[in-house]
Amino acid sequence: MTPDDERATADPPTAPAIAPAWKGNVGLFLSGQTVSLFGSMIVQYAVMWYVTLETKSGLAVALYALAAFAPQGVVSLFGGTLADRMNRRVLVMLSDGAIAVTTLALALLMLAGVTDLWIILLAVGVRSVGAGFQTPAVQAMIPQITPPDQLMRVNGLFGTIQSAMTLLAPAAAGAVFGLFGIVPAFFIDVVTAAIGIGLLALVRVPTLERVAERRTSYRTDLVEGMRFIWSNGVVRWLLVVFAIIFLLTVAPSFITPLMVARTFGEEAWMLTVLELAFGLGMLAGGVLVSTVLAKRPPMTLILISTFGFAVLTVGMGLSPTLLVFYVLMFLFGLLVPWFSAPFMTLIQETVRPEMHGRVFSYVSIVMALATPAGMLVFGPAADVVSVQTLLVVAGALTIVTVVIAILLPSGRAALRAARAAPAGSGDGA
Repeated sequence: MTPDDERATADPPTAPAIAPAWKGNVGLFLSGQTVSLFGSMIVQYAVMWYVTLETKSGLAVALYALAAFAPQGVVSLFGGTLADRMNRRVLVMLSDGAIAVTTLALALLMLAGVTDLWIILLAVGVRSVGAGFQTPAVQAMIPQITPPDQLMRVNGLFGTIQSAMTLLAPAAAGAVFGLFGIVPAFFIDVVTAAIGIGLLALVRVPTLERVAERRTSYRTDLVEGMRFIWSNGVVRWLLVVFAIIFLLTVAPSFITPLMVARTFGEEAWMLTVLELAFGLGMLAGGVLVSTVLAKRPPMTLILISTFGFAVLTVGMGLSPTLLVFYVLMFLFGLLVPWFSAPFMTLIQETVRPEMHGRVFSYVSIVMALATPAGMLVFGPAADVVSVQTLLVVAGALTIVTVVIAILLPSGRAALRAARAAPAGSGDGA
């Protein structure tokens, strides 16, 4: 083991100096992210529905997923390192602004009559690039402005807000898209991005010692992040499970609107209700995680939700009616915060603050690349076999692969380390 490896696994995280009035600071941060997220999700749903209803093609949906996630995965490798080398608040503001400008350009093009699919996918890809810089910085800012003993609650609260947006955004997107078309959704995103940037500018973010010093090169920081993940058993195992979930359950979820359109009907309200059911579930799950489940062991919640995702995916493939499909989608959404909040909390507690950006960049890479990788299989396959069959197969594969991951020696060691280590220990397995 090299000296860098020893330092990565042995040094406990050094908590940043949290402002006494941290609640107001966190409130401003969450408010800005909420407003910005609302507009972004409206665009996400509107574009996804537009592509689905205009083409009814599994390949087209797969291309959308590829454009929406692959660029983010590639850029996150550099975005996370950049988040550890500069002011994270500024990085988020610049990224959000670039995304808004891209959205505005797409709106103006479509108003001029340019509606080619490749133009839309190009804009989606550019937005994904912005997210590659923005997402690791946002995730790394939370422990920077939150007391360590409040991380699970704040992550749960953030998850609840995201759930509420998942509930409100599709309703708003459905209303705007159904009544006025796709272009007004783009203008809403531009306005909400401006408001979000303004609120974030008011957030006080302490400067990390590493950012102030900047003694190492960009390449050194990038390599150090890789070495830390490879040497830390808990983080490495969590990323493997994260990849499995996004590859085998999140990716197939992108073809659930296709299943609705092909099996139950092509009315826009059906897709809206589908997303509302998911959003209601996420909202309820986020409330539970931020309250009664806040003190539960994070790893326990991760395992429960992981197997729950698999079972529900199989169930959705076997759904006899649209109502049953909606109920299962609600339950799927309920488990999302049970996975995401404990996952983020474990990483925030395990990793040194000055490395949060780099580690979360790899989280973003897994999230961004696993989904389009799965869609490259599930999307074209949906044009050959039924979506129902694909969902059943995906759920069954999830159960098998997660069981194997748990039974492997490295998996057992990671589980023991995650359950035994006190919060913020930072010890690697």
